[in-house]
Amino acid sequence: MLAPSDKTLRVAVGGLGAVGWPVVRRLAQGLPGLVLTAVTARNEATARTRLAEGGITAKIAAPGDLAGLADIVIESLPAAHFRAIAEPAIAAGRIFLPLSVGALLDHLDLVERAQATGARIIVPTGALLGLDAVRSAAEGEIQSARLITRKPPGGLEGAPYLVARHISLAGLDRPLKVFDGSARDGARGFPANVNVAAALALAGIGPDRTRLEIWADPALDRNVHRIEIEADAARLTMTIENVPSAENPRTGRLTPLSVIACLRRLTGTLQIGS
Repeated sequence: MLAPSDKTLRVAVGGLGAVGWPVVRRLAQGLPGLVLTAVTARNEATARTRLAEGGITAKIAAPGDLAGLADIVIESLPAAHFRAIAEPAIAAGRIFLPLSVGALLDHLDLVERAQATGARIIVPTGALLGLDAVRSAAEGEIQSARLITRKPPGGLEGAPYLVARHISLAGLDRPLKVFDGSARDGARGFPANVNVAAALALAGIGPDRTRLEIWADPALDRNVHRIEIEADAARLTMTIENVPSAENPRTGRLTPLSVIACLRRLTGTLQIGS
């Protein structure tokens, strides 16, 4: 959707963490056709201080109230809060940018709801690459899709899948495969780690046919994702090495930049990529 030249789109950001805060700062610096109007955060006092120190003006609101304050709602909260921000945005017919893409897999009824309300759900590329190519291949036939994710152990500690199985990565001295299954199950077991798998699944052949491997590798200092696609139009093999965020090692530094690029695309005259 292109913004009319005489209209500025209001943007609300849900979450001021490793993704939300860089997006808020860039919006405050100025993006053509966009203005920051509201944010939400778990600690309102801390958020108020942070905004004041950055000279940023924005209303601090509850997740469910963002839709009434913006045309574009960005979700960057823990997956448990996904529906609280997503449902009002979609009911109000807003443009909704989810970062907890794995949570979207469990709330696909919202896609049908968006069709009725005129809302748009736009999933930023995030920490992955090649989604344009995967979407193009999906217009033909994709036989198989696999994502192999390797992360430093600290970026996986505390994942529900590991906690439930009493798997500790402390003192790990060699690579360990901690998960091998569907993208749907991986997104549930590692909600803060593999939104990339959910995005790949939505771009391609779905969360149940998309396979996911997750490795903890103590030799790494980057989050490494390798995509392998077999399709009638092409064989795709792509690898990306993302620098982890200093604030949250589960998130790559590229993710907030992807959101900013997505916002620019919403109002841009020249668009590159399908």
